[in-house]
Amino acid sequence: MIGALTQKFRRLHTTVTRATMVPLLIRVGLFAAFLAAMGFAFPPALFFGRTVAALVVVAVLPALAPRGVTTTLLIVAIVVGWVIVTAEAVEGIQLWRLLGLSATLYLAHTLAALAAVLPSDALVATEVLARWVARAAAVVLAAAVCGVLLVSIAGIGGDTSLTLAALGGLVVAVTIAAVLGWLVKRRA
Repeated sequence: MIGALTQKFRRLHTTVTRATMVPLLIRVGLFAAFLAAMGFAFPPALFFGRTVAALVVVAVLPALAPRGVTTTLLIVAIVVGWVIVTAEAVEGIQLWRLLGLSATLYLAHTLAALAAVLPSDALVATEVLARWVARAAAVVLAAAVCGVLLVSIAGIGGDTSLTLAALGGLVVAVTIAAVLGWLVKRRA
């Protein structure tokens, strides 16, 4: 038991001492994206005292273990929390919070995927990281434009318009997934 624990500490020490800057920055970005997503999803009154410490600990978990199930569970928890907070809110959906939440959750998801496949001691060329950032920014921008269009078409207000906006978003997501699947098959 003690030998196995000692071996784990040695592996952790080796990982930390061999870590390079880019994988470390990606994990810091993952932590920041999850913390920002929680900031958009939950009311500001939640960010005081012990609750902040708990949210910081929860946001650190996917950065420490991006391959685990914690990333998915945290994304689902944030979305469910946002739905609950929005359902109870008097002012309804605020577009800036919705766009911020969707952008930060997308960035957290892609950063987790990148952190999961990138060894902590990898040497990454700046051009590779710049192309990834540009691609992620393009996706966030396209999603924001589509989201604003769908919300304005639906005229957020009553239950019917929210349903229409949700269905419109679902149709767009399925269509994009189908087109991407078709492109992948065509390339192969």
